[in-house]
Amino acid sequence: MSDPVETERQVEALLFAAAEPLSAADMTGRLPGGSDVGAALAALQARYEGRGVNLVCVADRWRFQTAADLAFLMTLEREEPKRLSRAAQETLAIIAYHQPVTRAEIESVRGVQASRGTLDALLELGLVKMRGRRRSPGRPITFGTTDVFLQQYGLASLSDLPGVADMRALGLLSLDLPANFAVPDPTAGGEDEDPLEPGDAPEFHQDFLGEE
Repeated sequence: MSDPVETERQVEALLFAAAEPLSAADMTGRLPGGSDVGAALAALQARYEGRGVNLVCVADRWRFQTAADLAFLMTLEREEPKRLSRAAQETLAIIAYHQPVTRAEIESVRGVQASRGTLDALLELGLVKMRGRRRSPGRPITFGTTDVFLQQYGLASLSDLPGVADMRALGLLSLDLPANFAVPDPTAGGEDEDPLEPGDAPEFHQDFLGEE
């Protein structure tokens, strides 16, 4: 008959080093003959009761785990960066350079309908805001960027957005552009819009329009 104290130490070592829970049979197969694994488990369970780590049995397998009331200490909270879809990136770029810009104008530049999901994502992230209403038939809502947008992209102001020369240097523009090509000035607009009204919300052709 093995020494109960030594068996207890051996069982403790096995459970501590195990990558997954062990059954009593698993441990019996590893220990010297005559080892009372059941008694060792009972003794260990009593010893660890009320401590930061407990010995528990789950589905007939044994393991050490953090005490239930201390689980909050193991929680790691971190912000996961949310990647923008290509549609959202294109929409954000159009808004940044053409603001104040309406949904219809965004669609005209992109060549596709603006998705509710795309604009909602930009609004939710705080990169874009509803600015006002255009002084034109239907008085559509206009969109613009926010201070969060400037902070996210390390810009002191909208005037620091890349111009034609910067985009060419980055390889973002073709070298054979028309001579009269110009990047829109995002600081020039705003005179032809009125302030938002209570309850204003973006307009879409269909509420169920999905992500592009």
